[in-house]
Amino acid sequence: MADTASTAAPVRRRILHPGSLGMFVGGVLALVGSLLPWVITPFGSLSGAAGPGLWTLSAAFIAIAGALLPYRKVAIAHCLLPGLAAAALVGWQVARLISISASTDSWGQLMPGIGMVMVAGGAVVLIRTGMRLISLR
Repeated sequence: MADTASTAAPVRRRILHPGSLGMFVGGVLALVGSLLPWVITPFGSLSGAAGPGLWTLSAAFIAIAGALLPYRKVAIAHCLLPGLAAAALVGWQVARLISISASTDSWGQLMPGIGMVMVAGGAVVLIRTGMRLISLR
């Protein structure tokens, strides 16, 4: 005879984790910033989607996908790797802007655009969220 007295409800795994919101915010900042202008010149703007913005766009999608994974270690990797990659690309672009401005003596003519600033902000949010996930036990 079947035991009907013990009807245990099925255990559901949570999809979202404590870092999901930070990963969404950082990923969306990097995603939108990747498509906006990265460099402002006197002759017009240079889009980020023509160069390193494509790389940061891919990193943003990895971060957003990691926000939906319930595994903590995988979420940390999906947070830190795209964040560090985006930060390195923004740093490389800023170094190029400084180098070009110094070699042509055109200080103030080449300025970082809103896209580069948004990707840098997204990288900071992603790295901070990854560090917070590491410290949670």
